[in-house]
Amino acid sequence: MTTRAKLTVYAALATALASLCMLPLLTTRSWLTHAVLVIAVLAAVGVGLRRSPLYRWTVPVAQLLVLLLLMLVGFAGAGGVLGGLVPGPSSMRVLDQVFSSGLDDIQQYAIPAPPTAGLRLILVSAVGLIAVAVDTIAVTYRRSALAGLPLLALYSIGNGLAGDHGSWFWFAVAAAGYLLLLFAEGQDRVSRWGRVFRGSARGTVGSGTVSPGGRQVGVLALAVAILLPVVLPHWSSGLLDPASGGTAGKGVGGSVATSLDPMVSLEAAITRPTDAELLSYTLDSEQADQIYLRTGSLDQFDGTNWRLSSTAVTDLPESLPNPEGLRNANVPRIEGDFTVSDGLAKSWLPMPYPAASVQVPNRGDWKLDPLTRTVVPANDKAIRGLRYHVSALDLRPTATELRLAPPGPQDIRDRYTAVPSDLPGVVSDQARQITSGAKNDYDRAMALVSWFTGPDFTYDTTVAAGTGSNAIAVFLRDRRGFCVHFASTMAAMARSLKIPARVAVGFTPGDNKGGNVYTVSGRMYHAWPELYFAGYGWMRFEPTPSRGVPTRYSEASNAPTTAPTQHPTAAPQSASAAPVPSSGSDCDAKQRQLGDCGPKSKAAAHAAEESWLLSGQVLGTLAAVLALIALLLAPMLWRTALRRRRLGGGGRRRPGGTGPGELTDAQVLAAWDELVDSAWDLGIPPDESRTPRAAARRITETAELDADSAAATGRLALATERVLYAPPGQGTAAPLAADVRTARRGLRASAGRAERTRALLLPPSSAQLWWRISDAVRAARTAVGTRAARANEAASGPLRRVLTRRPKPDAPESDTTQS
Repeated sequence: MTTRAKLTVYAALATALASLCMLPLLTTRSWLTHAVLVIAVLAAVGVGLRRSPLYRWTVPVAQLLVLLLLMLVGFAGAGGVLGGLVPGPSSMRVLDQVFSSGLDDIQQYAIPAPPTAGLRLILVSAVGLIAVAVDTIAVTYRRSALAGLPLLALYSIGNGLAGDHGSWFWFAVAAAGYLLLLFAEGQDRVSRWGRVFRGSARGTVGSGTVSPGGRQVGVLALAVAILLPVVLPHWSSGLLDPASGGTAGKGVGGSVATSLDPMVSLEAAITRPTDAELLSYTLDSEQADQIYLRTGSLDQFDGTNWRLSSTAVTDLPESLPNPEGLRNANVPRIEGDFTVSDGLAKSWLPMPYPAASVQVPNRGDWKLDPLTRTVVPANDKAIRGLRYHVSALDLRPTATELRLAPPGPQDIRDRYTAVPSDLPGVVSDQARQITSGAKNDYDRAMALVSWFTGPDFTYDTTVAAGTGSNAIAVFLRDRRGFCVHFASTMAAMARSLKIPARVAVGFTPGDNKGGNVYTVSGRMYHAWPELYFAGYGWMRFEPTPSRGVPTRYSEASNAPTTAPTQHPTAAPQSASAAPVPSSGSDCDAKQRQLGDCGPKSKAAAHAAEESWLLSGQVLGTLAAVLALIALLLAPMLWRTALRRRRLGGGGRRRPGGTGPGELTDAQVLAAWDELVDSAWDLGIPPDESRTPRAAARRITETAELDADSAAATGRLALATERVLYAPPGQGTAAPLAADVRTARRGLRASAGRAERTRALLLPPSSAQLWWRISDAVRAARTAVGTRAARANEAASGPLRRVLTRRPKPDAPESDTTQS
């Protein structure tokens, strides 16, 4: 392998190792495979272009164009043709949309984020850009030390975003890749300097290799950089203190203990449902199959998203304070024991609402947001494998009681009815239209529920996620979405009607496994609105069709006590939210709750769609891999085709062909060229200064050929000398293909396994292909330059001749006089 090839390999390796620091950024690692393939393709493009006579600056330009092509094929397949394998007219627009969505995802998702197409595009393209920069600096311009700057930038950004998820291991592998690149360049410099004086006592001259001292210094520096922080003392204040900015657990003044964004995590889980078990629990209630597990609520709507407004948490008390708005807390209680599995790595604590007390093994690992009664973890490992006990209040208000509930306090109404100034007018207009006949907040809420669960709306998880003002307007226009859209939109509409509202997140009731044991899977993530009623506090409503369980206070038996409204409330809600299957239906209540009911063909089609992996990105990756394989196999294929053409095939008269008549001079020379190239492939480069006979002797002696191979080599040399030196008509009639094959067998027998493998896959004689391409490019450049010069001469010649024309001298006056 040449030194430049080594630099290319080590530059690509250094980039790949440095990119490992970004593994913690996403929940999956499949994007890294795509990134490594991109690095390999860009390196191969650089190798090919640097062997051509093109200018050096054209190499990174071409690599950037190839990177753009890979991104278009991999992430903008919807705008391409031939199944996304070829970019189309709208590919750039699609790629821009995916990139824009990735920028939005950066602002919304916490680390680790779900592997959305936008985030994967940003990561893969960033790694590709760093690969181009490192390859350009280290290989094209031979400045490997400066290549550490883009590698450092990649590591710093990745490790900085990873935060607590980062590790010293990523620094170690990134630094190791950089050191390997430096060592490769050092070897390259020594090989170009020549033999190096080692300065030994005997004055001997060492070989042109790098002293191991440099490698030892590099490894020692890397070891010190990794081990030194372990033995250094830890400061408890100042800039080095991670807790100097205030943490949860300091009482009311502490900040929220987790960076988890529940709405973003919920959207990712709903759009990628799994059957993995997240937790199991037992409840001593006959209505356990109707109880939601609430992890928290989002009480502030700023027009961009729903979020938790509270910035202060307290230590988790033994008994939680009375729920906000509840007049009488002397109600029956529900006792439950919960066990969290490894599938639930990050979450606020799931509990029935409203919880009265929580018992956890280590109370210091949990904090309480008293405003929303949300129990949040103080660290990322708090919920893993947790076992805890919850005692919750069993509130069972009737529809009549909620209808007669007085308005809430003014501070509650001010806080929980605030809407952003940019909220689209269609939200309030539609809300007033739907509830025009309702006389109280409960009937208005039920009118909204009946409207959402009616036939006009469709549950669809393929709709783009979002809870902001624009997402709500799009949802009301298209009327397609999932629980996040239904919950956030109903809460915004309720607030526009001056009904205090917020969005709760958590899980629908689990699957009953016998007795009072229930399990919750990844398909039960859910969001729903909570509306405030004085005397009862926050009440759950279910606007999402075919999801969840209708509330107990929406049963048809609860007849209204006020004048009837123009819009049906309780009875239609019960029918629409939880339709009763026919006697012949094979869909049970839990399937209806999860929205899995429907024709079997639809379910089968959905399953086939999930299992079909040949998306545009996958096809693009496969195309890139095939292109890389074709590039690697190009020397072998070209060499095989050339040998076949020289030795005969296809029925045409070749050196090994059949038929009467002597071989032509071109056929004899083709056989000799094949022998010389075969020897070159196996480690004996050609020597143009030797005669055929001397060259044959050199091949025979160097390869130590056997008698048959040596004789075949001699016959080929003799035939070649007759063509070159003998008078015309002294040709040969014996086919020479057999002699070439005999000589090749002897050459291969004398070579080692590595040499034979290299001769097959990367034959050195294939360099002639690049030489031919280079000659063609040079000829084309010369022809273009000549034609340009002629065109310039033709265009500017007449004008130049006019400008440079000298005036003629005046004619002398005639001495002849008129007669």
